[in-house]
Amino acid sequence: MTEERKTPENKPSGRKFNYYWIYGILFIVFLALSFLPKGSGQVTSWNEVRDMAIKGDVKKLVLVNDRMVEVFLTQEASQQKSYSNAQKKDDLFGQAEPNFSFEIEKGFFNNEFQELKNDIVKAGKNPNDLTVQFVSQSDIFGQLFQWVFFIAIFLVFWNLMFKKMGGGGGGGGPNIFSIGRSKAQLFDKDTKVNISFKDVAGLEEAKEEVMEIVDFLKNPKKYTDLGGKIPKGALLVGPPGTGKTLLAKAVAGEAGVPFFSLSGSDFVEMFVGVGASRVRDLFKQAKEKAPAIIFIDEIDAIGRARGKNLIQNSNDERENTLNQLLAEMDGFGTDSGVIILAATNRADILDSALMRPGRFDRQISVDRPDIVGREQIFKVHLKPLTKLNADVDVHRLAAQTPGFAGAEIANVCNEAALIAARHGKDQVSMKDFQDAIDRVIGGLEKKNKIISPEEKKIVAYHEAGHAVAGWFLEFADPLLKVSIVPRGVAALGYAQYLPKEQYLYRTEQLIDSMCMTLGGRVAEQIFFGKISTGAQNDLERITKLAYSMITIYGMSSKVGNVSFNDPTGEYGYQRPYSEQTAQLIDQEVRELIDAAYKRTIELLSEKKSEVEAVALELLDKEIIFKSDLDRIIGKRPFAEDEDITATIAAANLTDLEKNEPVLPKVETTVSETPVAIEPAKETEQADNSTEKSDIISEENTSTTEDSDKSE
Repeated sequence: MTEERKTPENKPSGRKFNYYWIYGILFIVFLALSFLPKGSGQVTSWNEVRDMAIKGDVKKLVLVNDRMVEVFLTQEASQQKSYSNAQKKDDLFGQAEPNFSFEIEKGFFNNEFQELKNDIVKAGKNPNDLTVQFVSQSDIFGQLFQWVFFIAIFLVFWNLMFKKMGGGGGGGGPNIFSIGRSKAQLFDKDTKVNISFKDVAGLEEAKEEVMEIVDFLKNPKKYTDLGGKIPKGALLVGPPGTGKTLLAKAVAGEAGVPFFSLSGSDFVEMFVGVGASRVRDLFKQAKEKAPAIIFIDEIDAIGRARGKNLIQNSNDERENTLNQLLAEMDGFGTDSGVIILAATNRADILDSALMRPGRFDRQISVDRPDIVGREQIFKVHLKPLTKLNADVDVHRLAAQTPGFAGAEIANVCNEAALIAARHGKDQVSMKDFQDAIDRVIGGLEKKNKIISPEEKKIVAYHEAGHAVAGWFLEFADPLLKVSIVPRGVAALGYAQYLPKEQYLYRTEQLIDSMCMTLGGRVAEQIFFGKISTGAQNDLERITKLAYSMITIYGMSSKVGNVSFNDPTGEYGYQRPYSEQTAQLIDQEVRELIDAAYKRTIELLSEKKSEVEAVALELLDKEIIFKSDLDRIIGKRPFAEDEDITATIAAANLTDLEKNEPVLPKVETTVSETPVAIEPAKETEQADNSTEKSDIISEENTSTTEDSDKSE
């Protein structure tokens, strides 16, 4: 809790007077002067004035701007009781005001006044006693109001426009003069961040790197005595959701020095030169408060490699901003009192000048956590869940979430609490966490999706093909469960696996993974003699995997030990190989996929009875587990890791411990396929494709096909 700020007299400061009230009062005054009647005399009509003139009571008529008639009575008439409400008065300038006034149309007075003269003559009076004056006056207050109103509208529009352009937050003000100022948010002792390194779990190596920077700021003499210099910058690199920004928040909470935080897109503006100006202003503010830390999130917004602009001779504002940033970080007159922290998940596209030592001395990898890191992250996010069941096992949760980043683990914990509350529970159990894992990956269970019996049968045999193929392939991931319950946007079924913590893959492992992925398509061909659109995502995965094996990992004897990977876009639209090599690559990919397909056909043809038994069990129960496959087709003929076996057994027990129909409330799960060096989450799911329903039975007008969907 922060204390209320007080004035030097130790009294709460009152509200400041708003000068806009003065502008409002003046506006109302001008408005009143513009619309109030110009004369203070009583309003009458021409017929009444005509009668008064015939009687001889009217001394003078004044026609103002051919629109307003002012009537001045004689002295004797103004003293009569019948005209007591029309006494003469003087205006603010000492001029006599008319007794009466009224408006007429243009051209009306000339004809009527001539008739009035004739009537005066008929009444025996002298028409020359009635004086007529024609006056032209300007409406000063009306014109002034129009000008003031126009200027006020213009100023309001000007203020709003530059408030939008200049930005109201951070250093930028709401007018044109502050449009080039930095928009960084400052955190200091008055706005302290309540996040510390204790709140960051699973990133021990990255924490050590940044903690050393914080320690240098707190104890600089410890390092300077040995001649060391503090790093000028540290770049946090890692996939989305791994905790880069959280780590920066911990630095802000621990460092105890001014911390400037902003995004790379905050430098981008429609005006030329604004980005560079904001960079200069940012470093100026930081140097004034040195020692200080600047954190730029998503620095790839301005740090992309220069020279990639397709429009020749164009003025790239982003490159100008980057040039200014490079000069401020390590230019001719830079100061060492400012440390730069930056975060990105696209380090491969950053400019080489930005990455060199002297600017970013350290590149800190913030990768997806391993099983130990995930367990630590789960412990952090389980603290807010005050009512946990005793069966919640953090180690099992970490083992069942391979490839999960910190943000996904936080989402799992939150979803588990929501699921428990939705079901009216007073505690969050292990079953809720397992449902939450499915919910995060695959989406919500589609309980109301109508599937024809024929489609359901195709999905069952498709998923059984995946399960049996993986069961009898040595390097396939261990199976956790198989389901034909529709889930998510396009999933009619899925097979869930529990991959190992693995970073390197051999050729035979990738081929086994490819065969397991083709198991669904092969099962359809064997049992139905025709194929469906259900394997669309399967084919996408194996095609990507096959091309990666040939063109990136060098796993082809004909193509050779070459890699055509181009993460930086250096090759542009041109391929780094000839047309003959392209044909060879296509041929090798086809041969690799055909060989895997043939191998899968031979395997499932040999295990046809096992596939049929699993499919029938799926049609009966809709969800089966590894224990069911042990009972139906026997133990898996390959040894498995003890931790994985225990995790699978525990997961199956948790789902089966209640005597209820096993219909998980939440969604799809993970099966890891090594398309890249780092393991990635993926799920074998059945895809919903309504556009090609003619492949399925023509009896159903609205059919959905299953295709395995992987992440």
